[in-house]
Amino acid sequence: MKKEESKSTAVATVNGQSIIIIENGEKRVAVRPICDALGVAYQSQIERLKSDPILSSTVTLGVMVGADGKQREMVTIPFKFVFGWLFRIDSRNVKEEAREAVEKYQLECYNALYEHFIELDEYLAYRNKLAEEAFLKVEAAREDFRAVKSRLETLKEEFADARALTLDIYREQKAQLALNFDAQEGGVV
Repeated sequence: MKKEESKSTAVATVNGQSIIIIENGEKRVAVRPICDALGVAYQSQIERLKSDPILSSTVTLGVMVGADGKQREMVTIPFKFVFGWLFRIDSRNVKEEAREAVEKYQLECYNALYEHFIELDEYLAYRNKLAEEAFLKVEAAREDFRAVKSRLETLKEEFADARALTLDIYREQKAQLALNFDAQEGGVV
């Protein structure tokens, strides 16, 4: 672990313990106050952090003001990794008064992971399904429109033909329809 000098700021209080962020170009959090607040064994948490393939490279010593007002070296991890570390603490091992809060926090983590990895995919699939169904309806309406438009054009032509009908044309058409019958032979002439 490397050693760093920096300023510290209390950002939260959990079960009467101040949670401190140490700033020296990067926000870091002291591990001991969180372990004390949750009632988990500090040394076993340090061992877990050191053996973790990701967190082990982030563990450092930082000088900060302890609960007694004196400056002390404390093991810290980057602020952004605190949330994952807390997610992995077994809620059965924390103080009874902290258990409900830890479990509620972990449930929020499960929900956040679900939303990050799955909900977006579900949403996109649902939206695509709705869009595809709407597209099919639009295509069906277009086809219906084309058929109605074609029928409308035919009817317009019939209407134009009816308006263009002159008396002479009418007489010609009527003459063509007239059938002459020969009364004597009973046939059509």
